[in-house]
Amino acid sequence: MKIKTRKNLSKFFHTICLMCGLLAVAILVFLLISILTQGWKWLDLDFLTQFTSRRANNAGIKAAIVGTFCIMILTLVFCVPLGISSAIYLTEYVKPGRWKNFLELNIANLAGVPSMVYGLLGLAIFVRYLGFGTSILSGALTLSFLILPVVIITSMEAISNVPESYRLAAYGLGARKWQVIFKHILPSAVPGMVTGVILALARAIGEAAPLLIVGGVAYIAFLPENIWDEYTVLPVQIFNWASRPQKDFHGLAAAGIIVLLSMLLVINLTAIYIREKYSKNRNL
Repeated sequence: MKIKTRKNLSKFFHTICLMCGLLAVAILVFLLISILTQGWKWLDLDFLTQFTSRRANNAGIKAAIVGTFCIMILTLVFCVPLGISSAIYLTEYVKPGRWKNFLELNIANLAGVPSMVYGLLGLAIFVRYLGFGTSILSGALTLSFLILPVVIITSMEAISNVPESYRLAAYGLGARKWQVIFKHILPSAVPGMVTGVILALARAIGEAAPLLIVGGVAYIAFLPENIWDEYTVLPVQIFNWASRPQKDFHGLAAAGIIVLLSMLLVINLTAIYIREKYSKNRNL
């Protein structure tokens, strides 16, 4: 193949990729404008502080917001220690070989499993076998299984990216392995691990399918008082409103999407701030 032909093919492929990217951005902008147009008029203090209702004019999203925060906090409590501990084990203690390759391959495969499969797993184990019922605990444990592979993989990458000289210098000064890990490796890997945890949490916040399967209820007119109570979350509430035939409920669904996107934006900005601040402190 001639050089000129290769250049033309390269330009053609570059143009196709650029057009696809612009098309995706245009669709996203159109959807955002449509959501803002439909939902902005429904956003007010009453919408954020009232419980849902069968009448659109009286419906609010208070229970879904509180339920989402409860689920996310409990998910982090279960997932982060287990995910980071697993990453430390795989990167610092397991020697290269078949066992390590087997574990890493299966973790990578689990990261690509559809969320509905995790919902069925949560329904079988937590709801029915362990008898937790349709509670916040069941939902949080199900989402923990969902994002655990992502947390492990990103934490492993963050730990692996720590320069080997840090380890050698610490060992040269007489530090033990646990001291090297907790005083040198983990502090340097924190920005990458925080980013991974936030990305995994952002995925969990937007998941409706697994929570619907394990009993996330769309109509909740009370706030949960403990981990055994029933709950609802923003994606489930949005799904319920969007499935209604009345046009007003579609506006409520759009307003709920705005609230959900705002929460995701705040979470990601917080992660960026923490990562940048921590990186600056490490460089001082």
